Amino acid sequence: MFVAADPGRLRLRTSARAVLGIGLAVAAVVASGLPLSAAIAGGLAALLALFTVADPTVRGQAVTTALLPVVGLPVLALATALHGRPLARDAAFLAVVFCGVAARRRGPRGNALGIFAFMMFFATQFLHAVPGELPQLVAAVLLAPAVAAGVRFGVWRIERGSLPPAAAPTPLPAGRGPAHPATRQAVQAVAACGFALAVGQAVSGERWYWAVGTAWWIFVNTASRGETLVRGFRRILGTVCGIAAGLLIAVPLHGAPVPTAALVAGCVFGIFYAAPLSYSWMMFFVTLMAGLLYGLLGVLHPGLLALRLEQTVIGALGAALAVTAVLPVTTHAATDAWIRRALHCVRECAAESARRLAGDPAADPAPRVAELEAVLVRLRMSIAPLLHPLSPLRARKSRARQVMVALDDCARQVRGLAEVAADPDASHDARLNAACLRVEAAVGRLVNPAARPAAEPTAPGAEPHHHPGAERALAHLHGLEAALAGLAAPLYGGARAPLAGA
Repeated sequence: MFVAADPGRLRLRTSARAVLGIGLAVAAVVASGLPLSAAIAGGLAALLALFTVADPTVRGQAVTTALLPVVGLPVLALATALHGRPLARDAAFLAVVFCGVAARRRGPRGNALGIFAFMMFFATQFLHAVPGELPQLVAAVLLAPAVAAGVRFGVWRIERGSLPPAAAPTPLPAGRGPAHPATRQAVQAVAACGFALAVGQAVSGERWYWAVGTAWWIFVNTASRGETLVRGFRRILGTVCGIAAGLLIAVPLHGAPVPTAALVAGCVFGIFYAAPLSYSWMMFFVTLMAGLLYGLLGVLHPGLLALRLEQTVIGALGAALAVTAVLPVTTHAATDAWIRRALHCVRECAAESARRLAGDPAADPAPRVAELEAVLVRLRMSIAPLLHPLSPLRARKSRARQVMVALDDCARQVRGLAEVAADPDASHDARLNAACLRVEAAVGRLVNPAARPAAEPTAPGAEPHHHPGAERALAHLHGLEAALAGLAAPLYGGARAPLAGA
């Protein structure tokens, strides 16, 4: 994690900005005379404002940040009003879970608002907030995100104007009702959180919300059964390590304010720095920070940390049962869809490059290259369960690794091809068009192997245009053909299994 590439030191700067923004937000809440519980709620709200808001433009991020209290405060009021009424509270919590997950169909803004609403309900359980504390909590939740936003958009502006165009893959085809990915996952999340809530309360009537929080967060940024199971395993691993650190660090501190505040700041930095790279490391810092906060509240002891582990296992088990039994989407089905999307991008890249090389100034392969890069990122997430060290499917692991190597080679070749296509002097070579047609035909055979193979396109009899740019383009196209040919074996094997077999 610590030696991973960080272009422009973006992760480092974002993590440092988060520490500054959350630190100033908490300081503002404390300076306003609000109690410790309000400071914790405000710090959580500021953290979420910096962590979850991910719109593709700075203006969009500002709008989403402004909407967070609009969504979160009604939930906060509802949760405090239902204190002491367990049945109504539980039903309301599950309703918030469903709405929060279903909101993901609205893109990054819906995802951020759904997470914020859930965490406001969660925070009231964490703090055991009663209706009389609502005004203080409301003040903190209004003040802290505003201070954090001032740091993000004013004091330390990493983004300028509009961010670079988001390399987001076109969403996979979605059905209606339960077939829509967001609705399906919302149903799964309710089932998982319902199980976690019931079993968690049987284990502990005071800390049951840990199990619900575990089940909820496991469903964030997952799309298949395998992804969810691997995420649950990583959450448990990170929690175990965080509890061990809590026993060595948080318990001996006994809530001493100055060292605890310094360590919480370090945990905030670790959460933001580790999140893009390792869910286990992120959960390590989250668990350690939770232990430190309980120390500030004066309730931390080794038994409490052991209970957190029990509740984490319960939540992970609930998520595993839900994705297995409720509207399941297998890893193979999700992987198959992303592989097909990647091949479609390769074909479109070749077609756009051929048009550009033929002299069409409107053709531009660059957006297709960006989309392919984003699709491959999503494919790596989908295929990760098959590549996990604990996966027992050795043959499929080997095939999945071969698929990723070949597709990465395709990405390298289309990047080079797009660069050459931008050179107008490389155009008007008949061999380029023929090679692009062969690439399209190769993709067609991979996507639909049962189709009758078309005759191999050949170059017209025109004299080749021996320009260095044309030769480089041909080299990339031949490399692309070779990479696509290498995909046939791992995707289909001798038995011509479907793509999902990868």
